Amino acid sequence: MVSLSRSKPIATPETQHFWDGTREHRLLLQQCEACSHIYFPPRPFCPSCSGRSVRLIDASGRATLYSYVIGHRPAPGFEPPYSIAVVQLEEGPRMMSNIVDCPQTPDALILDMPLEVKWQALDNEITLAMFRPAGKAAL
Repeated sequence: MVSLSRSKPIATPETQHFWDGTREHRLLLQQCEACSHIYFPPRPFCPSCSGRSVRLIDASGRATLYSYVIGHRPAPGFEPPYSIAVVQLEEGPRMMSNIVDCPQTPDALILDMPLEVKWQALDNEITLAMFRPAGKAAL
């Protein structure tokens, strides 16, 4: 477990299952039982058809880099340079995260590059899903 000075997400009734999953190193998404749409972030209804019958599914942890910015100014819990990214999960939804275990440069952060989840425990309650280049050894 790493103690970071970054802001800690606060679980809500709608997101508690997601944070329970990340603590167990499971990336849980919701899938509508009416239209089969898989979505993120968590919410009590389907954003596609408004159906309220949803189930949890385990995501593969694989993604591609959709978009990013590189931060060069210090921020709580981040040592510059650092990336703030949008990743496209293999299952379809996009989520914001950080890209780790690679240089934080445009030469290294290539759009559509394959990624895999890497877990970062903030404390005993919250574990973050970050992403690193797939199949690459950690730096």
